[in-house]
Amino acid sequence: MAGTSLVTASALLDLLTEDEVAELARACVKAGCPALFALSVSGHVEFASPDPLDREFEAAFNAHQRRVVDGRRLLGPDAVDVAVRAFADFEVHLRPSPWRLGAADEALAAEWLRGWVSAACEFEPDLPGQPYLERRLTDPRVEVQHTDLLAIPKAVR
Repeated sequence: MAGTSLVTASALLDLLTEDEVAELARACVKAGCPALFALSVSGHVEFASPDPLDREFEAAFNAHQRRVVDGRRLLGPDAVDVAVRAFADFEVHLRPSPWRLGAADEALAAEWLRGWVSAACEFEPDLPGQPYLERRLTDPRVEVQHTDLLAIPKAVR
């Protein structure tokens, strides 16, 4: 990473393991460069019209995000906390970065919802995925919480 002046990625941290985030932080420390990681899943969603099963699907989706893939335990919504610890020698700034999918984004919201419900049901097959999805698709307006993380070497300001 010699000569690197900034490391940036989007929607990455939640797909990594704790060791991978630590290695990424070490590489940034070694290069002495800031890092910006945008759109890390925080594990929370808020629908415009609540459903009694929202939290069950949210929990199942979050568990799916933390699953083991090819021997790697993914961080999912724990990624930002792990990254903050990994960048302990840096000045770390966190900001909310929610997706706000409204009436103008109905097709995108519906596509996101199908994937979210599918992942939740993959982890918890007993969830009533199809009935829940059909109810949710009648009003898919949602705010999907993400966090952006900026890590700046303390010597750089």
